[in-house]
Amino acid sequence: MTENITRVKRGVVVSDKMDKTVVVRIDSVKTHPIYKKKFVMSKKYKAHDENNEYKTGDLVEIKEMKPISRDKKFTVFGKVK
Repeated sequence: MTENITRVKRGVVVSDKMDKTVVVRIDSVKTHPIYKKKFVMSKKYKAHDENNEYKTGDLVEIKEMKPISRDKKFTVFGKVK
């Protein structure tokens, strides 16, 4: 009774220059363990965009899937309104 749970992340498209691929930046807020100051960490993921419909600045959701290439392990699920 195990379900296949895929990871869904939300981020901003920062590059759409590649064919059928967008680069999505995902920001997360962390707290320093000693100083308790909050800071922003960001990570970039390459995601598959079959129809080249997402442009720079769009807020999108990506989900994990089987690898398409060495770097692409996510696909764009949809645009967040």
